[in-house]
Amino acid sequence: MPVFSRFLRYFIAVAQQGSIRKASDELNIAASAIDRQILQGEKLLGTQLFERLPTGLRLTTAGELLLSSGIRWTRDLRALTTQIDNLKGLRQGSADILIPDALTKGFLPAVLGRLRETHPGIVVNVHVRASRDMGQILVDGQADFALMFNPGHMRELFVRAHREIPLGFISQPNHPVGALETAPFSLCAEYPVVIPAPPLALWRPLELLEAETGIKIQAVARADNIQMIKSLVSEGVGIGILSYLDVYDEVQKNQLAFTPILNKKLSPLTLALCVDRSRQLSMAARLIISEIEQFFADQL
Repeated sequence: MPVFSRFLRYFIAVAQQGSIRKASDELNIAASAIDRQILQGEKLLGTQLFERLPTGLRLTTAGELLLSSGIRWTRDLRALTTQIDNLKGLRQGSADILIPDALTKGFLPAVLGRLRETHPGIVVNVHVRASRDMGQILVDGQADFALMFNPGHMRELFVRAHREIPLGFISQPNHPVGALETAPFSLCAEYPVVIPAPPLALWRPLELLEAETGIKIQAVARADNIQMIKSLVSEGVGIGILSYLDVYDEVQKNQLAFTPILNKKLSPLTLALCVDRSRQLSMAARLIISEIEQFFADQL
């Protein structure tokens, strides 16, 4: 798409971010190149698209009209690309998918690796984003589908498949907790615990559970990064609390143990495969979705 719409791509990013610098960070394009494209576009159209304010850029009326038309044009072009991909069959094609950080290791890379072996002409563009942002990104037509935790209600979204992911203690394989099939939440008071911190989604249910049960977590460390929590547990700092998918890869390799927490008030996370109801999916996207749905059915 950038071949047809470099200016429009840059313009939409600046409009949505409200800043050339932020658009530069999002697109990984030099700010000077983005600014040059915007100025050339304004010159060609004969009107200003942005008001230059001390706090950033604000769309003019002309800019708002262009943004609305540009988003529709982008969707139409994606639909056309989908139709062209379908004409090619599954020899070629591409798909844009949104995933949370927790899925950058484990089952999804394995699924995509198998797909590469069977369909080498398909290009998969993976975008790591926060689950809370994925719904709007899908509705804006910037991706084909998303794997997100605990999706909020959006009229435009359709959940094609979902699985409940248990929460539990992670530990070194030879730790006493690792030998248990399930464990009560009260173990938080018996062992030093590395606990998730905001913005990780797990901190909130743990905080509520601590308040409801009166059990004080013996926190030895807090981290807002999943990999850091796993690293601290691997180094013996303490046991940790994460979802099963967070440690799927390490559990399969016997590098860490996962023990589900048994507590009626602790709700599991929901991993959902979501699409935009109005979007026509390419054959490539449908193929990837079918592989993920099969994994959901067989493994989760």
